[in-house]
Amino acid sequence: QVQLVESGGGLVRPGGSLKLSCVVSGRTFSNYNMGWFRQAPGKERGFVAAITWNGDRTYYADSVKGRFTISRDNAKNTVYLQMNSLKPEDTAVYYCAASSRALFSTIQAMDITRYSYWGQGTQVTVSS
Repeated sequence: QVQLVESGGGLVRPGGSLKLSCVVSGRTFSNYNMGWFRQAPGKERGFVAAITWNGDRTYYADSVKGRFTISRDNAKNTVYLQMNSLKPEDTAVYYCAASSRALFSTIQAMDITRYSYWGQGTQVTVSS
């Protein structure tokens, strides 16, 4: 079984930055492609970003492209989401997820059904 634990959420002012972390345990981390999703109140969970198992490809939702950066450190079993220029509409619970399926395109990366394991989420609130 794979366990994922997110951290780094909090309250930040518009224009500010946060860095989320997700530590994975239970299986070999480098076997998995990783993704970040978010869910705002009353909305469905949606794709934010994804990274392949060795970090050679990354994918982003249009709404975060140029502001967010996903990265991973396989030696630390950790995937990160650096969020800059935050906006109130970025407010949501952020979830990391692990996928053993191939991610060869943004469409595949956005497919929530490709991810088998999920963390419990971390709240990000952007407000003045």
